Amino acid sequence: MTAVPKSELISVEEYLQGERLSEIRHEYVAGYVYAMAGASDDHNRIAGNIFGFLHQSLRGKRCEAFINDMKLKLAQFDAFYYPDVLVSCDPSDAAKYFHERPTVVFEVLSPETERIDQNEKRKAYAAIESLKTYVLVSQERFEATVLRKTSEGAWTTEILRVRDTVLKLPEISVEIPFDRIYERTSLLGKS
Repeated sequence: MTAVPKSELISVEEYLQGERLSEIRHEYVAGYVYAMAGASDDHNRIAGNIFGFLHQSLRGKRCEAFINDMKLKLAQFDAFYYPDVLVSCDPSDAAKYFHERPTVVFEVLSPETERIDQNEKRKAYAAIESLKTYVLVSQERFEATVLRKTSEGAWTTEILRVRDTVLKLPEISVEIPFDRIYERTSLLGKS
């Protein structure tokens, strides 16, 4: 996301209408619209790998994965974000252009978005009642920061850093090997 918002405030309705017509994506926070920066090839590979694995693993199940063109609405913050991947398990969370009650959210870190993903979005996502896991995936090294909500509502942090690690997502009954997450990236070779 760029650091400079559009100068005038707009309504949610204006934002949603504009997004349907826009050739570029924008995030929305409290009336301000932020243009989304383009992502690197490895960023796209990682997000695509996660989505592809989840899409296949969740076939025929209640949960469904969505990739980076699906907005996440955070009503309590008057915001819409575009997570890299989100998993929704609530059949009533069925708006056509956004979801509000994800179970798992992934963000692939890039130098341009890392601060926002680790701070602003982390705080906003933590307020989502349905969210069980927030995963921040590095594109520069084998590393994922996994934030999980406990049954008491507190958040725990686990950092996975070993190439042969498996990212376990018991809330959706899926385990993703790091080799699948980083397939075809510069970290594994693009073969």
